[in-house]
Parts: sequence; structure tokens; C-alpha cells
Amino acid sequence: MREVDLYPPLKNYMVQQGYEVKGEVQNCDVIAVRGDEAIVVIELKLSLNLTVLLQAVDRLNITDTVYIGVPKGIAVLKKHRKRIIKLMRMLGLGLVVIDPQTRIGSVDVLCDPGEYKPRQVKKQARRLLREFQHLVGDPNLGGSSTHRGIMTAYRQKALAIAEYLQQHGETKAAVIANALTEPKTRAILYNNVYGWFDRLGKGIYVLSPLGETELPEWKVRREH
Repeated sequence: MREVDLYPPLKNYMVQQGYEVKGEVQNCDVIAVRGDEAIVVIELKLSLNLTVLLQAVDRLNITDTVYIGVPKGIAVLKKHRKRIIKLMRMLGLGLVVIDPQTRIGSVDVLCDPGEYKPRQVKKQARRLLREFQHLVGDPNLGGSSTHRGIMTAYRQKALAIAEYLQQHGETKAAVIANALTEPKTRAILYNNVYGWFDRLGKGIYVLSPLGETELPEWKVRREH
């Protein structure tokens, strides 16, 4: 498929909307004009990438009505459709998907250009700030989360409990909670998210074999 294959169905669609359409006008792939309305610029591309976005953003110097037109079925749009549409709106760009395979083709407008302000979720912001405040020190290298598990505030608390059990052996949860002044001790032991604890009896825990194995690595990471 070539970019020019996208032009006939797009032009047909725009003409039906009352536009006069012309291709390749001063380096713009498609220009559409309707009465006294703002010029519409559409850049036809076979994929979506940073170069395409930068080119489209440059077209905003001409008009506020800029679209990117891509073929139906491109992989990145299938995988990240909602996120791409959100990005386009944040950039003030429109996005159309064109299917040139049928006799007259088809055009699907996924979003129109316009001002966009993403809705911020206060609950997520509060959760992020709470984690920041509860995290002791700065135990993680920025950008490392995709390579190794990260040290969270919750893991730091579990690590402190694991260290206590390593030093004192089997212990009641209440005793650990009092010694560490950690009100969530019982829940951390009971939920056993990392598999570091074994329950011996009602409220009594010991460090598990997995905990014995993993504890040294996490202690080193905490210290560095």
C-alpha cells in the first residue's frame, strides 16, 4: 500500500461533506476548503510515529484544523487506540482511519482537532504522593522498573518484618507490630504478598525458605 492509495477515498469523503479538495499543495498532502471555514490540512501516512506527529504539529502554524490520515489496521493503532486518540487530542490534532480496499473506500474519523485538557484523577495523585511520602530514602534508580522489581513502601515494611523474623525466629504478629511500631504488620503477614512468611499457628509466623533466599538481595538494594 502507498500513501496515494489513501487519497481517493479520503477525497470522496470530504467532497461529500461539501469540501473542495486538492492534493499536494505546498508540501501538504491534502488541503480541503469549505466556504469561509478554516483550511483543513490532512497528512497521509502509512504509520504513526514521532516524525509524523512533529510534521502534523508543524502544520498547526497554518491552521488549527490538522488531521493525520492512516490506513485501517495498522498495528500501533490496534494496540494503543485509546492512548493514541488521547495523545492526538492533547496535541490538538485530528485522526482519521482510511480503508481503501472497498470500491469507494471508507473513512472513520476517530477524533477532531481542538483544545483538550486531560481530566486529572485526584485519587491517583493522592496515592502517588502517599507512596512518595511513605517510601524511606530513594532506593530505586529512575527508569529501572522494567528491569527489576522496585522497592515500594509496602515492600520496605515487609522487609523490616522479614528481618525481624530472621533475627528472632517464630514470633507473634502482635509482638512484631509492637516492636516495629507498624500497625499494618498483621495484614502484611497474613496477605504474604511476596511469599516471605510461613504461618505456624494462630498469629505466629516465621521466615519462609523463599524469604531466606530473597532477603539478602533486597537488603543490599535497600542499602544502595
